[in-house]
Amino acid sequence: MTNIVLFGAPGSGKGTQAKLIAEKFGFDHVSTGDLFRYEISHKTPLGLKAQEIINRGDLCPDDITLGMLNNHIQKHSDSKGFIFDGVPRTIKQAEMLDDKNLFKDLNIDMVLYLYVEMEEVERRILKRAQIENRADDTPETVKSRVANFFEQTMPLEEYYNKQGKVIRIDGMQDIEHVFADICKAIEGR
Repeated sequence: MTNIVLFGAPGSGKGTQAKLIAEKFGFDHVSTGDLFRYEISHKTPLGLKAQEIINRGDLCPDDITLGMLNNHIQKHSDSKGFIFDGVPRTIKQAEMLDDKNLFKDLNIDMVLYLYVEMEEVERRILKRAQIENRADDTPETVKSRVANFFEQTMPLEEYYNKQGKVIRIDGMQDIEHVFADICKAIEGR
């Protein structure tokens, strides 16, 4: 089983690239954003709680996010591998993923960091909001999510660099070139 974390700012192309990777390599794409949107659209208690948190532009608590993730992994235990899109978002979440008491059969093999300049991130998110009509991509939440990324998520680069797992991908390229670089990285491992 190969497990890959896609890391990058909101709007860096993680979702797009995760779908391409899943299609080419047969891995299971796990997007916490999609899992939360599913819960929200079905108005589950978890979904209602998550909607309130997401609408503020804040990160959902680790126990909710990782509990939901663990349930998904258990349901797909026969997968060739997982592509994690949107998790981990904090050092604590990364440590929880590494904790064999919580995720006994899970090893993160590589972290693909899709680097995109911040001006481009904001442009992409606002464009996506118009195209997909996503309520969580308002100008106010975009600013909050970008700030959260730098404050809470960016330290993950150093966390995974110490483990020798980070491969930096130039996310400023077009989709096809980014994907070609990702394929080289995966096949090289």
